[in-house]
Amino acid sequence: MKRKLRVLVLMHEDLVPPETVESATARTAPYKTEYDVLRALRKLGHEARPLGVHDDLSTLRDALTEFRPHLTFNVLEEFHGVTMYGQAVISYLELLRAAYSGCNPRGLMLAHDKLLTKKLLAYHRLPVPRATVFPLGRAVRASKRLVYPLIVKSTFEDASLGISQASIVHNEDKLVERVQFMHERFGTDALAEEFVEGRELYVGLLGNARVRMLPVWEMKFNKWPDGQPRIATEKVKWDLKYQAEHDIQTERAENLPAGVARRIERIARQVWRVLGLSGYARLDLRLTDDGRVYVIEANANPDLARDEDFAQSALAVGLTYPALIQRILQLGLSWRPKWKEAEQA
Repeated sequence: MKRKLRVLVLMHEDLVPPETVESATARTAPYKTEYDVLRALRKLGHEARPLGVHDDLSTLRDALTEFRPHLTFNVLEEFHGVTMYGQAVISYLELLRAAYSGCNPRGLMLAHDKLLTKKLLAYHRLPVPRATVFPLGRAVRASKRLVYPLIVKSTFEDASLGISQASIVHNEDKLVERVQFMHERFGTDALAEEFVEGRELYVGLLGNARVRMLPVWEMKFNKWPDGQPRIATEKVKWDLKYQAEHDIQTERAENLPAGVARRIERIARQVWRVLGLSGYARLDLRLTDDGRVYVIEANANPDLARDEDFAQSALAVGLTYPALIQRILQLGLSWRPKWKEAEQA
């Protein structure tokens, strides 16, 4: 029988689920991930307490002192409205020597910075599209060396925010227009990378020093307009009506060319090591018609909702949702940051 643990579930204050809510309602609510994680932890027999935070760490400090959790289960994606500040909250937990789930602060920082990720992976000869950055506050000047088409995105935002069909640009005028749009909407640097036409693949990873790869997953565009690029736009990822209209599904990737699955596994393990990831992560990949694989992004602490890609790919190999949450919890308890190594020396 599993040991009953006190688990503090860390989330944004606006995403704390109501104490009583119907499962069907929660499925389409903004807090569905938070609801799923809390429900799974309680089903496992743990004492799970939600804690919503926004811009005040004293709330977290007080909860740690009063509740004394064995582990803080992290589903917080930002702090003070800034995605990059999420890793600072995990650094705070490490300073307090408190156990937590998910990725370590260094891995979170590297994965959130898309340009830095690309530089590190390129240095280690891993396949990434060539990219350039357009800093916020500077005039947008396009290099003549850029190869079109390009896709323009924020250097820091996740979840396909700001990505649409207009993100793919074919000339300098459209590039300047889109970069300026990203600057104005998100207030961050903009990244322009060579657009890779091909299949949209994902691969989940679980582990710490040793990592397990979940099955390769694919986003299928079953009713898609001819000639329109197949990319995971903001609308594709989050608009349920749009998904139904175009029959967009994510499922286990089939009919991969010979050797591609093994190549993806090798690449995924190398990315995990280069970025120093821990806990769980998801890689976004593109597979070209001639069998080339490109790493597009590394997502530390991807969405853990029961019906999202990560949990579904785990289910495909027999890891039920509660078992997945328990596994992530155990990985958090067994993670060894530097202070634990020093204690044991």
